[in-house]
Amino acid sequence: MVVTLKDVAERAGVSRSAVSRTFTEGASVSARTREKVETAAAALGYSPNALASSLTTGRTKMIGVVSNNFHNPIFLEVFDLVTKELQNRGLRPLLVNLSDETDPAKSLAMLRQYSVDGAIVASSTLPVTFAEAFQEAGLTVVHPFGRQTADPKVTTIGIDNHAAGVLAASTLIARGYRRIAFLGGPESATSTQDRHAGFLDEVAKHTDVEANVSYAASYSFEGGRDEMQRLIGTDLAEAYFCGDDVVSIGALSALQSAGIDVPGQVGLIGLNDMEMAGWANINLTTIHNPIGDIIRESVDLIAEQVGSGPRPPEARLHSGWIVERGTLRPLPQG
Repeated sequence: MVVTLKDVAERAGVSRSAVSRTFTEGASVSARTREKVETAAAALGYSPNALASSLTTGRTKMIGVVSNNFHNPIFLEVFDLVTKELQNRGLRPLLVNLSDETDPAKSLAMLRQYSVDGAIVASSTLPVTFAEAFQEAGLTVVHPFGRQTADPKVTTIGIDNHAAGVLAASTLIARGYRRIAFLGGPESATSTQDRHAGFLDEVAKHTDVEANVSYAASYSFEGGRDEMQRLIGTDLAEAYFCGDDVVSIGALSALQSAGIDVPGQVGLIGLNDMEMAGWANINLTTIHNPIGDIIRESVDLIAEQVGSGPRPPEARLHSGWIVERGTLRPLPQG
């Protein structure tokens, strides 16, 4: 049988309101009453009903985790981290798939239907208007992997994509590549735009280096493979900075299927350092994206604002670094 709050009250010899206060964060209850209630609850195997509690407190402790990029394996790592971090802070994740959604108002209506206390918009490809619409409607929002601006309307936390593009280009140039290329994700994605801009800014400093640019249809294995298959029919560059690891892995597959040696004939560098990039049959040289730090900060900020109210929007940037594996030729000696 289900153990009720009334059962605990009778066993502890206290009122039902005393039991309710014991299990309500911040409520006033004496140490003696708390001990009696907790002892009775443990003996009966009672757990407070979170949904019933939300009716009393007006807070569900539910956080919408919003994304539209479920075909990219990196987001399995992101969702694993964000759900664990939320649960560790007593918050409950509600996963929201916006893959086919184009109207922020419909998405907001969905979040309100479940009375979420806040939202984490975990996407670099959703338009910034989604996060801004949520915030303008009074919902607490943090946007990890969103585009950073000097005057943010929504708190964003992520890797410095422009600096990552600079790092990728400088890495290729330092290894002696002179015909290099950027194979981005979707051209409309802000992450693609910023990585592209950083890449070309660095190339512009080297008059003996030429660069080409192309785009995959999506941040996906198929997107990277399809675009590289198209490029194989053209004059291939010596090395490619791909928009992220999964695009890189698709490009690597296309090159290998065509009998092109990596890195002997063509070099590849990715971005994210997802788990799959380190598999022995892939062994992708990449730029590490500190996703764990980004997610922890995002959840910290949501938890803080759910508990004590909104704070001014800010932009936080993290640096990436090279993870050496096997898809680029080594640095020249001497």
